[in-house]
Amino acid sequence: MNEISRRDFLNRTALIAGGSTIIPLPTAAAADVATQSPQMQFGLVTYLWGKDMDLPTLIDVCEKAEIMGVETRTEHKHGVEPSLSKLEREEVKKRFTNSPVTLVGYGSNAQYHESDPAKVKANIELTKQYIRLMHDCGGSGVKVKPNGFPKNVSRQQTIEQIGKSLNEVASYGQEYGQQIRVEVHGKGTQEIDAMEAIFEVADHPNATICWNSNDADLNGKGLKQNFNLLKDRFGATVHVREFNVGDYPYPQLIKLFQGIKYNGWILLEARTNPKDKIAALIEQRQQFKKMLSN
Repeated sequence: MNEISRRDFLNRTALIAGGSTIIPLPTAAAADVATQSPQMQFGLVTYLWGKDMDLPTLIDVCEKAEIMGVETRTEHKHGVEPSLSKLEREEVKKRFTNSPVTLVGYGSNAQYHESDPAKVKANIELTKQYIRLMHDCGGSGVKVKPNGFPKNVSRQQTIEQIGKSLNEVASYGQEYGQQIRVEVHGKGTQEIDAMEAIFEVADHPNATICWNSNDADLNGKGLKQNFNLLKDRFGATVHVREFNVGDYPYPQLIKLFQGIKYNGWILLEARTNPKDKIAALIEQRQQFKKMLSN
């Protein structure tokens, strides 16, 4: 990898220092969202609100709602997939380059908890395809996940397997300037102690955590304690649900991120299905700004 590529990778990777997570903005377009917060930016995961939009529509909706970052998810209508040709990838990159909307990264379903070694290997190879895809399209990372503990394998063996798999894809991603963002996900694996154990094995600095705003975050001694257990490994993305639906303590969560001077992306991974997506996105952006100001 040449020196320019190395500098690009370093600019995209989380810098951990003194308990603070400092993540440079993925592209120059992020300057357009500076008025939202000097620390955090608000964006969208295309599940579920963007899943039926083609790419031009998705970008147009985000622009109109002033949502300046998007994580495109696999198997959605916008069709950002490894099957894209070189020219098609260049077109995706051009669309985002010509827009104030940043391609934050990719939302994959790659998972490494399977008890079948062949499936684990296949998911690792799939992740590498996603890494190359995001590199070509101008994104900065790939979201992956664990998805539970198989019943026929010990918990510790699964943790070791997930951690070692993450080290492999993180090393590969580093060569392409792509951060690996591990969603706190799956029955059992979404528990904070499980993620902590996984990341004791996954010690590659390019393997990072994507906080996922699960109910399990409140278990044990509560949100602050669990947040502090993982904060030194946070990557450039956080997933949230609608701020005004349910009883997850989002104001406290945002305050905790402000406390570590987090300047990554807070990405809405919605659960509802409003008819007017632009109005719904504006509402969520306003909720986000209100929490920042408080």
